[in-house]
Amino acid sequence: MNGKSQLGDFLQTRRSQLRPDEAGVPTYGERRRVPGLRREELALLAGVSASYYARLEQGHSLSASPEVLDAIARALRLDESERRHLHDLARSAKSHSRRRPAPERVTEAATQLLDALGHVPAIVIGRRSDVLAWNRLGHALFAGHLDPGAPDIAAQRPNMARLVFLDAHTRDLYADWPSKARAVVGSLRLVAGRYPQDAALHTLLGELSARSEDFASMWADHRVKACAVAEYEMRHPLVGSLTVTQQTWSQEAGPSIVAATTAAGSPSRAALDLLAQAITRTVPARSDSRLSTG
Repeated sequence: MNGKSQLGDFLQTRRSQLRPDEAGVPTYGERRRVPGLRREELALLAGVSASYYARLEQGHSLSASPEVLDAIARALRLDESERRHLHDLARSAKSHSRRRPAPERVTEAATQLLDALGHVPAIVIGRRSDVLAWNRLGHALFAGHLDPGAPDIAAQRPNMARLVFLDAHTRDLYADWPSKARAVVGSLRLVAGRYPQDAALHTLLGELSARSEDFASMWADHRVKACAVAEYEMRHPLVGSLTVTQQTWSQEAGPSIVAATTAAGSPSRAALDLLAQAITRTVPARSDSRLSTG
């Protein structure tokens, strides 16, 4: 995950995805070899020279100011998450740091929140999408086929990206699996931009690219996505179909907490209540999850 190549690949891919008519660039009916913008057209929209922009795409110029990056983001029609991702990539390209990211820990506050959300499925997710902890209902909804104690042992922790792309149970869990898969890839893209030196993340991305054609194709698309709130229809093997709103609370320097809620009085709420009753009879209480992972 070389910072220079990530920046260049992102710019080139997003430029190729932006059609002239979307950017307001006249083509006068000419036949074009590719549907996207040319480098000189993008440079003109961003107010920089074509040669400078070409060097930026090729990784030969790492001096782009925040103002220039913002101008390029506007020219590419990037949204706020994508704009921030562009800045992250530019910083990573200039950085020579080899410092490993800090280990992730489940804080006492996060543990208390999981306990407080006893009637709401909730999981604690690390930056690489490792499951660091879950409450009983979170385990039952998202991964009831796995050992409930798996997050307590670092070497056995489930990884949500692996589950979504490589696990048949999880794939069947989402009625619109491609939407969930794109959200996972978009989130990992953001993390890769922030932590280009994370070797474990690099290993995960390589594994997913090698084992899943779907992942490799979505990863090459360079779409980024910050999913704070998303609605999914789930097909749970125990309680059937239910629609949940997955909400993610991200911490600047720590893991994220993902909770799944349902509308009051809805069939989905009734299905979730049924699932809670089922696990009360079969699942032992969750043990504390306070281990760390690098």
